[in-house]
Amino acid sequence: MIRVAVCGAAGRMGRLIVRQVASQKDMKLVAAVDVPEHPMMGKDAGLIAGAQKLGVNLVESTKLSEVLKKAKPHVLVDFTVAEASVQNIKAASRAKVAVVVGTTGFTEQQRKELERTIKRSGIRAVISPNFSVGVNVFFKLAREAAAILGRDYEPSITEVHHVYKKDVPSGTALKAAEEVAKELGIDPEEIKIKSIREGEVVGDHTLVFSDPFEALEITHRAKSREVFAAGVMRAIRYVLKKGKPGIIRDMQDVLGLR
Repeated sequence: MIRVAVCGAAGRMGRLIVRQVASQKDMKLVAAVDVPEHPMMGKDAGLIAGAQKLGVNLVESTKLSEVLKKAKPHVLVDFTVAEASVQNIKAASRAKVAVVVGTTGFTEQQRKELERTIKRSGIRAVISPNFSVGVNVFFKLAREAAAILGRDYEPSITEVHHVYKKDVPSGTALKAAEEVAKELGIDPEEIKIKSIREGEVVGDHTLVFSDPFEALEITHRAKSREVFAAGVMRAIRYVLKKGKPGIIRDMQDVLGLR
């Protein structure tokens, strides 16, 4: 049985992940944490998520190290915010717990800090801006199209998300820009990204390659956040079975798309 701890357990994605974990025959939720001021603090994580009672109460994130020591999870899943995520991953590293991270908005300095932390501790890790199968195929298609079209076509990205999304541009848009830039041999910042925040849009991403005579568009639209939570379940199993100590993998690795 895979023992799972969830950081950000009372958030939008956290609740979905708790529900998914509860529905898996080979997984068990053993810890759930969130910010100390959360109004659901102390309540059962399963009930918060709209699932059955799981006997795991929401605990303050400030007590994460203590929680990990007591609950002994195999994997820590983190969907929080960048600054908190760095601290959560450090706590997991000290406890020798593998991590699956979907938090976005990391600065370059924070990414390097995570790499150092994970390498030094030797824990297994999957860190990805998007756990959707479709989005990761989108990344692969982006690479292939860039390789074929070359620099004669100008790439640009438009991303649309709900008004509550904090990071701009989205981690998915930045990842797509990185993938295209690698193939073209340019800086990702040279690729224009337009960000729109409106309504309850789960997440739309469109990559356009254009020249004066034509345009090629590659689009992915997420219909439900459940698709991300389902991908996390695959990542949890992967990180324990195929993850490499001290090395960060992503969903491209999980899905065998590299």
